[in-house]
Amino acid sequence: MQYDVVDLIMQDHREVERLFAELKGHPEKRPLLTPVLCGLLVAHSRAEESEIYPAAKEAGGEDEVEHSQEEHAEAEQLLVKLLDCEYDSPEYEKALQDVVDSITHHVEEEEKTVLPGMRQRLSAERRYELGELFARSRAEHLGEMPGQASREELLTQAKNLGLSGASSMSKAQLKKELEKAASS
Repeated sequence: MQYDVVDLIMQDHREVERLFAELKGHPEKRPLLTPVLCGLLVAHSRAEESEIYPAAKEAGGEDEVEHSQEEHAEAEQLLVKLLDCEYDSPEYEKALQDVVDSITHHVEEEEKTVLPGMRQRLSAERRYELGELFARSRAEHLGEMPGQASREELLTQAKNLGLSGASSMSKAQLKKELEKAASS
C-alpha cells in the first residue's frame, strides 16, 4: 500500500502529541514512555533529514529546510537533557516542557509551510515514493536515542544546514558545529 509522505509525517506529529499528553498527565508512565518518545522523535528526525529535506530543498524549500534542521538539532539536545533527569524530579518537568515547547513550535511551522509546500510542489507519485523512503528510514532508526548520530547522519544534517567544509570535519567537530547552529 502506498502512503503520502505528508500524511506519514503528520501521523507521527499526532503520535508525539499523544505521548506528550501521557507524559504530562501520567507521571507513573514516564519510565516506559520517555524512551519511546525519544526513540520516535530521533527516528522521525533522521528519516526527514535523510529522505525528505533533500527533496524539499529541490522543490524550492531551502530556507525552510535549514530552519527545520536547526530545530531538529535543538530538539535532540533537549531530549538528551530529558533522558538525564529523574522521572519524578522538577528537572524532568522543566525538561519535558522545553521539549514540548520546541517540538510543538517545529510541528506548527512544518505543518504551515514545509508540508503544504510539498503537497503543492511535488506530484502524488513523488510523495508516495518519498513516503516509502521515509517509512523505511524511520524503521531503520527506531530505537536510536538522542546524541547517538553517526558521522554520516551528522554530515546529512550539516548538508541540510548548508554548513560549508563539513566533509572534512571529524564527528566531534560536526557535532560541535551542529550544536552551535541549534543554539543560534
